[in-house]
Amino acid sequence: MIQKKLMNISLLAAAAIFGGTLCAQELPADANTTNTHDWFHITDSKDMIVLPYIFSTESTGFAGGVGVIKQGLFQPQTTAIATAFYGTKQDIVTNGVPDTANFSGGLVAFFDYRIPKTERLFFSFMGMKSYFPKARHFLNGSNDSDRDRDVFETSGDTDMLYTTFRYILPIGEGLDNPERLYKLKEGFPVGREGYGGGTPFVTGFTGIGIETFYEHDSFENYQPLQNAGIDLREWDTNGLRFFIEHENTDYNLNPTRGYQFRLRYSRDFGWGDSRDTWDALEFKYNHYLELPNFSWTRQSVLAMSLWTAHSFSWDKKSTKDGIDAHRPPPWEGARLGGYNRMRGYENNRFSDKSALYFTAEYRATLQWNPFRKNEYIPVAIDWIQIVPFIEAGRVNNTYNADLLQDMKFDAGISFRTMAAQVPVRIDIARGDEGTNFWVMVFQPFDF
Repeated sequence: MIQKKLMNISLLAAAAIFGGTLCAQELPADANTTNTHDWFHITDSKDMIVLPYIFSTESTGFAGGVGVIKQGLFQPQTTAIATAFYGTKQDIVTNGVPDTANFSGGLVAFFDYRIPKTERLFFSFMGMKSYFPKARHFLNGSNDSDRDRDVFETSGDTDMLYTTFRYILPIGEGLDNPERLYKLKEGFPVGREGYGGGTPFVTGFTGIGIETFYEHDSFENYQPLQNAGIDLREWDTNGLRFFIEHENTDYNLNPTRGYQFRLRYSRDFGWGDSRDTWDALEFKYNHYLELPNFSWTRQSVLAMSLWTAHSFSWDKKSTKDGIDAHRPPPWEGARLGGYNRMRGYENNRFSDKSALYFTAEYRATLQWNPFRKNEYIPVAIDWIQIVPFIEAGRVNNTYNADLLQDMKFDAGISFRTMAAQVPVRIDIARGDEGTNFWVMVFQPFDF
């Protein structure tokens, strides 16, 4: 099931802001290479996409919208995104009273804008205002929680604003190419055969930065929570994140070889309407191994990722409004489930003080591509990938060896394309609570 906050355009913005991006340019047909496109170029007529879309989820009902993606607005490496969406009328129950509501909202994002008079400082932002008729929350998301008993469903607003200031250090590749502008041929980088997997901080890109975050969630159906001794009508959180990241691959939107890692610390200081103070520390490491090709593949990669998180502030011995004090919201901190980690489970299905997650994918890019020279498709479909994957993860109330015990598992398959220089994926995954279907942009490790 596709859950709250899962819409292609909004997550495109989120992926770019929090995972970082590379800006690529398609080689012209007369470039000194072979097998280049002779029908698609980055030109004034091709650098903007208008994308209508439809979807159906438990949280939104049947809905649709339209998005606009503009590449190279003001500067070559930037991307601007805007979308609006609306859903059909849904029957809901609010505090015991039957009612109806519609999913609605919009999103605006702009990222990788180099601040004038600087060479290495980039700014991004994403803002969304939305209303969900049947948002699903797991306030108790412990490893042994029950999917049906511990879920809380309510209508309400979800509004958010994120900004990022990222500084690319003048070392490695960041010394001469802080914008990370590359040439592509049929979705693959040109002249990058010797890159990826070099010495950390000597090669590759290294960035440091600060993010601001704000999210407001309202809970209109608060009566069931009050009956359980919880007084929660809204959950506001805001604060800062501090991060250092290193990317050392041949092409981070679809790596053939190399690695990436990021360390990030988030803190809500209790400013303004924040519900409570909290913190969380996260670490992610991705590794990519190039494998021999079959006759039917043009790229074969074993992609692996480890992600772990811990909240030092979460206090299980005291409560605020009936909820553990100083805990991150269910969508922050050490959480599993959704479109990137533990795809066989609902979005933010598990959350606790600590989390540990492993995954492995076999990414097979096919020689076969019936869309490559289809003049009826308005954007470039550069390649098709078939990706079987497995995942394992666990949340726990202590960061110790118990994270390796009684882990949750899932497995699935993903169908991916490079469309207009953006990886688009359809993931189908099955865990012990059912099967989930996700439509998403960018590779899952990018988040």
